[in-house]
Amino acid sequence: MSESTGSGSRWLAALREQDPRLRAQILARFQPWLRLLARLQIDAGWQGKFDPSDVVQQTLLEACRDLAQFRGQTEPELMAWLRQILAHVLAHEIRRYRGTEQRDLGREVALENALAQSSVRLGAILADRGPSPSAQAVAREEELVLAELLTRLPEDYREVLVLRNLQELPHEEVARRMNRSVGAVRMLWVRALVRLREMMVAGSDESASD
Repeated sequence: MSESTGSGSRWLAALREQDPRLRAQILARFQPWLRLLARLQIDAGWQGKFDPSDVVQQTLLEACRDLAQFRGQTEPELMAWLRQILAHVLAHEIRRYRGTEQRDLGREVALENALAQSSVRLGAILADRGPSPSAQAVAREEELVLAELLTRLPEDYREVLVLRNLQELPHEEVARRMNRSVGAVRMLWVRALVRLREMMVAGSDESASD
């Protein structure tokens, strides 16, 4: 399980240390979250063209290299900065695939906005928390945990949640992509949500007992 959000201030401070190994270890906790966001963008129009793992590896390398430029003091600020780097890396891969060299800032902004929307949907995957700033803050804090928990789910559970909640596809399209009936997909989706919630609660209980 990822570290609790209460420890965020400690690892944010540790990122300022001049220890490349420590920086890499801390940034690695964002890897499942970044990979999920990258996959959603690649699936949207570039499936099979890029490997999300390669994109994330390059994102973390650039983050380690440019960490001195990060001026934020909070986890949401760091996450927004990492999304910006991820958008830059994705845009570079698209340019390379198309055989063009000119940087397209408009594309990078559009990618960054799309990544931010995917991030919001991830934070809201278990509940509709409403529009209040405090509720949105809780959802942001849970994004990293949810992304990591999704990697632990059985593949069919993970897939139905990604397609239904994160890509916001209707049940009929999810059923087509998963080669199942609509009724089977609905049942699978409900079971996946229940399992994810159980894992989330179990993780919270473990953190509270530490």
